[in-house]
Amino acid sequence: MAKRRSRKTKRASKREEDTVFGRVERIADRGDWALDFYHHLLMVSPWTLFLILVATYIGFNLLFGALYVLQPGGIANAAPGSFPDAFFFSVQTMATIGYGDMHPATLYTNLLVTAEVLLGMTGLALATGLVFARFSRPTARVMFSRVAVVTLHDGVPTLMFRAANQRGNQILNAEVSVSLARQMTSQEGIVMRRFQELKLVRSRSPLFALSWTVMHPIDELSPLYGATPDSLYEDQAEIIVLLSGRDDTLSDIIYARHSYMPDEILWNRRFVDVLEETPSGRRLLNLRCFHETEPLRD
Repeated sequence: MAKRRSRKTKRASKREEDTVFGRVERIADRGDWALDFYHHLLMVSPWTLFLILVATYIGFNLLFGALYVLQPGGIANAAPGSFPDAFFFSVQTMATIGYGDMHPATLYTNLLVTAEVLLGMTGLALATGLVFARFSRPTARVMFSRVAVVTLHDGVPTLMFRAANQRGNQILNAEVSVSLARQMTSQEGIVMRRFQELKLVRSRSPLFALSWTVMHPIDELSPLYGATPDSLYEDQAEIIVLLSGRDDTLSDIIYARHSYMPDEILWNRRFVDVLEETPSGRRLLNLRCFHETEPLRD
């Protein structure tokens, strides 16, 4: 999981985060986070979202419970000045449970009940929509190999990495694109981060169900031609992978992404075979050795 660290200043906030594109420092206006609050809620982990909803729910009832206590006798059958009674009356009001033991007895309390029911119904609708959008969003369980390798294939140095569908279904019309991102200096001496597409031996698969070895031949036309581990470090290079396809169960387009830094690219090694055959003649995908490599054989 990405590690994030933030530091607020008077007019701006500076955030440093680990992304699939490497370590990025971003300086943004303070209002950007608030304007995109809904997007942040969709991106947090399920447990974080659950804790946010619980904290909001409890805080909402604590606020209205304190408002109810301001007028003694405003809640019938409640102990005078009892905050627990006011809090649980707020819970019953917001949920429209209506047990009947406690009910509003004054105009002030009735106005508070009206406001709480309105805000409670609005908050419930927003929370329901947020949870539905969060958990109904199609996701891809595509596993990429932890490392990429540069090995010989048909006598040509080739960049390879593997992808596997961890679900038991199929991804239809799968398509993968690979790009090289690195620092380059223009003729004017301006340093820019450039993206160059890496052409693949096969960039599309009509049916992605098991394992897929993605290959890019490093020939004279390749941006990686003549590259070495040291040059990739110096250029702050990064191999960026984007994979998409249609999930045949959900009939929705799913996306997966990954990246490889220079220290995750192994030279003169090959991947261990993961496809085996059972005694009954069926193919078996052994994901236990999915990330393993071995030296090239002479």
